[in-house]
Amino acid sequence: MTLPMSWNEWAQHDGTALAERVKKGELTARELAEQAQAAIAKVDPALSGVVEVFADAVADPAGDAANLDGPFAGLPFLMKDLGPTMKGRLQEMGSLLMRGNRATADTFLTSKFRAAGLNLIGRTTTPEFGVCSSADNPAVYVTRNPWNTDYTTCGSSAGSAAMVAAGAVPIAHATDGGGSIRIPAGVNGNIGLKVSRGVFSLAPVMSDLTGLVSIQGCQSRSVRDTAAFVDHVRGPAPGEFMPFWSAAEPYAEMIKRDPAPLRIALSHQWGDYRATPQIAAELEKVGGLLEGLGHRVDHALPDLDYRAAFDAQTTCYISNFAVVIGNMLAARGLERPPADLIEPVNIRIWEHGKHASFADRARMQAVFNTTSRSFGAFFEQWDIILTPITALPTPKVGTTEYLTISDNPDVLDWFGNLWRNFAFTPLANLCGIPAISLPLATHAHGLPLGIQAIAKQANDGLLLQLAGQIERAIGGEWNGGRRPAVHVTA
Repeated sequence: MTLPMSWNEWAQHDGTALAERVKKGELTARELAEQAQAAIAKVDPALSGVVEVFADAVADPAGDAANLDGPFAGLPFLMKDLGPTMKGRLQEMGSLLMRGNRATADTFLTSKFRAAGLNLIGRTTTPEFGVCSSADNPAVYVTRNPWNTDYTTCGSSAGSAAMVAAGAVPIAHATDGGGSIRIPAGVNGNIGLKVSRGVFSLAPVMSDLTGLVSIQGCQSRSVRDTAAFVDHVRGPAPGEFMPFWSAAEPYAEMIKRDPAPLRIALSHQWGDYRATPQIAAELEKVGGLLEGLGHRVDHALPDLDYRAAFDAQTTCYISNFAVVIGNMLAARGLERPPADLIEPVNIRIWEHGKHASFADRARMQAVFNTTSRSFGAFFEQWDIILTPITALPTPKVGTTEYLTISDNPDVLDWFGNLWRNFAFTPLANLCGIPAISLPLATHAHGLPLGIQAIAKQANDGLLLQLAGQIERAIGGEWNGGRRPAVHVTA
């Protein structure tokens, strides 16, 4: 097959640019899909980030319901194998238990993707049920970091992050229940926005309020792709349980203007969890860059009970996942998780959380409330909180202390391991506030280190504006202009 573009040309285009070329008649949606399919074939043997490519969606984008007149004009888009379902397609959630699980309908958000002109061409890897920090179970698949395949992509949006970083596609679906968009964006050198609660619908399964922490989104390599994605797929399904935010103008327009000078608070210690000195130094460098752009930068952080917040968050994850696993067992007529089909820590989470009471959840939600109010008060004085995405260097593949294949008998201790590295992302989920990871720094071992900006509820546009200002200031050269070792151009 002769491809329409060289790999250098393909990698230089973001999704917006590719869509524009289709609209001008220079390329077809099928040609884009075929190039993406070839890109996946080129990089995925080293990375193991794609579960399946849909040959029919590549051959006939419109036949799979992509609206080729939509703003994305048939742009190839990979779906994380978790969350929104695609009618007739497998969704296996990184789990041996879910092998062969086929969706009977599109979810609301999937229909929004298709209407926006995204061509859903395949599924990407995720840890089992999205629970842990990496898609790293040899019995299922081991997804590797394109910058150095000895290291993990983190997760849970593992495969999507790897494919965007490696240049296979410019944008891919991701989800975030505690950092699962931002953490893999941070360690793979992508842009990852977790929107405010009340932007993307979770219908028909649950509301954004009952879901409490789960958010949909994308991995991308340009600010305008992320802005366009939010503009075109946001909004409520009929009968939502809570109000949804709307924007005064499209983010795609807002990002063309610099924000007014901002009050930016740097923070690299949250409660008991502290970034390494090298990571803290990288944060300081980015603070200096922002000062150079005219912003006021200082050290500050919200006044709240961090230990109580992390405890409440742990309660949320354990009780949520116990219900998810319990529902899957009930659907299969099983009384308990089969040890050969569900990973050990997920079984322990189910055991620990299956008897959670309404009183436990009420106490948890009381802490969510006070934590959210504390962030709200902080954002009366500050516009942005800037943190590293992780507190520790990216783990190597097979570092089981972070994985649900761990033999750790203590679920609470296992979550404590997660928070030691990933402390800076989950409280944004708990509070429903927006946060973005930007590829602005580097770990000591040479892998990308994302820097996170957090803002108050519904200030998603401000985060994108700031990201747009930075992108212009660095001439579009995220990651210092470097590319991963595993890349379509390599």
